[in-house]
Amino acid sequence: MVKKYLFIFAFLLILLPFSINAHAVEQKIYDYAGLLTDDQVQKLEAMANEYGAKRNTDFIILTTNGTEGKGAKKYMQDFYDDKAPGYDKPHGNAAILTIDMEKRDVYLAGFYKAEKYLDDERLTQIREKITPDLSSGNYEQAFEDFIKTSYKYMGFRPGVNPDSLFFNIWFQIICSLGLAGIIVGIMAYNSGGRVTINSSTYEDSNNSRVLDRRDIYIRTTTTKRRKPSNNSSGGGSRGGGGFTSGGHSHSGSGGKF
Repeated sequence: MVKKYLFIFAFLLILLPFSINAHAVEQKIYDYAGLLTDDQVQKLEAMANEYGAKRNTDFIILTTNGTEGKGAKKYMQDFYDDKAPGYDKPHGNAAILTIDMEKRDVYLAGFYKAEKYLDDERLTQIREKITPDLSSGNYEQAFEDFIKTSYKYMGFRPGVNPDSLFFNIWFQIICSLGLAGIIVGIMAYNSGGRVTINSSTYEDSNNSRVLDRRDIYIRTTTTKRRKPSNNSSGGGSRGGGGFTSGGHSHSGSGGKF
C-alpha cells in the first residue's frame, strides 16, 4: 500500500512542471501575413508570455493578408470566438493587436480585464505610439511596444492618463526639488528677523496729498483675428469597441498605418 502511494506521489511530481508551464506554451503570435522571422516570433512569444503572466492577460499579435471583406475588427472578433484565447480561461482576459496588410488596417482590442484597463482611449494612445513603426515596416519593434505599453498601462487604475506628466519620474523629481527649494527659501527669509520700517514710517500724512490728477486719451487699437474652422475630418480612433458574434464585449481602437 505504501509503495502504491509513493508511486502516485512520484507520478504527480513528474506531471507538475508540465501543468505549471501548460499556459506558457500556448501560442500568442499568429503571423499569418509572414511579417516576422522564426527568431522574431520566438522572441515575441517569450515576451508575451512573460508580460502576460504579470497582468493575467494574454497579449496576442494577429497578422493577415486580407480579411475576406470582413475588415480588421470583424476578423479579430471571429478569431476571438474561434480560438477562445484568455489567460484565466477560454474567452478570458486578452489584448489583441490585429494587422491587415492588404488594407493597411490596424485594430487593437481588449477583452474582460483588458477591456477595463485598456479602454478605447488607452488603446488609441497605444495605437498612435506604434503606428510610425508599422508604417516604416518595423513590425517587430511595433509588436514589442504593443506588449510593453499594454503591460505598463494595465498597471494604472482605470480613468487616469498613463502618459500624464504627474506619472513621469523626472517631473516628480523636479517638483520635489522645487518644493524643497521653496521651503528652504521661506525658512531662510524668516530666520533674518522681521523688517519693521516701511514706506509710511517717515511720511507726514497731514502735509502729504495728491496735487494734481489728469487722464490723457492717446488712441484706440482694434485687432481682427480669423475664427478657426471646425474640421473633424482628420485621423483618429476608428472602430471603437463592440461585441463579437459570440457575445463577448471588448474595447477597441482602429486606424490606418
